[in-house]
Amino acid sequence: MKKLTSILLIISLLVTTGCDNFLDITPTGRVIPETAQDYRKLMTEAYYLMPSSRGLTAFISDEIDMTSKNLDSYDKDTFLDLWLWNNVNPSGATTYFDWEKYYKMIFIANTVIENEKSITNGTEAEINQIVGEAYMMRAYNHFILVNLYALPYNSETATSSTGIPLKLNSSMDEVLKPSSIAEVYASVLSDIDNAEKKLNIETWETGLNYRFNTLSVDALRSRVYLYMGRWEDCYNASERVLSKKNELVDLVSGRTLPNAYNSSESIVALEMNMTSTYNNVDKLVPKALYNLYLPGTQDQRARKFYKTEVGGYSLIKGGSSEYRCSFRVGEIYLNAAEAALKNHHPEICKTLLLKLLEKRYQTAAYTQAEIDINAMDNDALLDEVYLQRQLELSYEGHRWFDIRRMEKEKRPVLTREYEGQTYRIEDNYPELTIKIPDEAKEANPYL
Repeated sequence: MKKLTSILLIISLLVTTGCDNFLDITPTGRVIPETAQDYRKLMTEAYYLMPSSRGLTAFISDEIDMTSKNLDSYDKDTFLDLWLWNNVNPSGATTYFDWEKYYKMIFIANTVIENEKSITNGTEAEINQIVGEAYMMRAYNHFILVNLYALPYNSETATSSTGIPLKLNSSMDEVLKPSSIAEVYASVLSDIDNAEKKLNIETWETGLNYRFNTLSVDALRSRVYLYMGRWEDCYNASERVLSKKNELVDLVSGRTLPNAYNSSESIVALEMNMTSTYNNVDKLVPKALYNLYLPGTQDQRARKFYKTEVGGYSLIKGGSSEYRCSFRVGEIYLNAAEAALKNHHPEICKTLLLKLLEKRYQTAAYTQAEIDINAMDNDALLDEVYLQRQLELSYEGHRWFDIRRMEKEKRPVLTREYEGQTYRIEDNYPELTIKIPDEAKEANPYL
């Protein structure tokens, strides 16, 4: 009875979806899952819940400019206190990083995992694939949560540092307390291992590629190991991905952006990191960021990621369902490059960076980049890796997490100028964790 109650409760919490394609979603009624088809629909509903909190971190990093005098009252009420790092007395309308939706998704994943043996009317491969996706969903959501709401991973302090509550079953009676950061990461890696045993679809057709696949296993490992500083493991996971999928979008001759759901780089197209609401902030792209790109048409990312307007720059690579991206090939190249350098293989790092830039720079600019990068010592090369992550992965939900894990001497100084005042984030901002709003605490049983 408790299992049935849990399933009914979770369905009642959701705005259900009956179409597997995110670009064509229509409502359906409620159903108690029994068959493989039922559980596929339940997983689709879980995917549909995916928040855009990784994209929202752009407002607390250095990817958003809100100094414009053209800000409307909605943008001021919704985003300004977030942008100014005001956690003390923010506007009541301030948007916040999600908590509850991630745990709803985890709850659904747990329901699928627990009911694996009772799923009917499906082949072994179909059932395994659904369960494998559930393990990946649980792993990915716990990983995002621990990076949003806890300190960056540090091998020396991870066992003693407070993480987030791990939810590994569908019980509604369990009162959870936060696990350590080490325990959360161990659970994430364990779930990835379990997913690997089940997943059997390497590539979904375009439109269904929001689902986890076999390639996503090592794509997630690559990112997890990167954040942990396990450089050899990160490099090996990245290379396993690139051995199967390594095509980069050619921005010099092509039109499709690399973070589009139908891009040849797409591995998993789940999250819409920059929603239309975020993207509507007036001239949101900081001039300082735009000026980091090579001028003119030398770096095609400047021309194709952004739109030049009177008084500033707006974002092209976000704001619609076209730009859904959780994992893509460009990120994997950059993960591998950083891991190779940190693992004392600078020549491999240089090769990987240049493979990426060959598809981003015009010929003359690329020729100069070859000369410059090949002449760099390790310190300059690390600066280049961080720079290329900033430019390539802009507005895809990576920047805040990257600057938190940087070496102290490499971290950018984050300041804001607004209405004649200067705002500066605390010197220990990589340790600044996102506040869980009171209403989330009241609504969520896992705090």
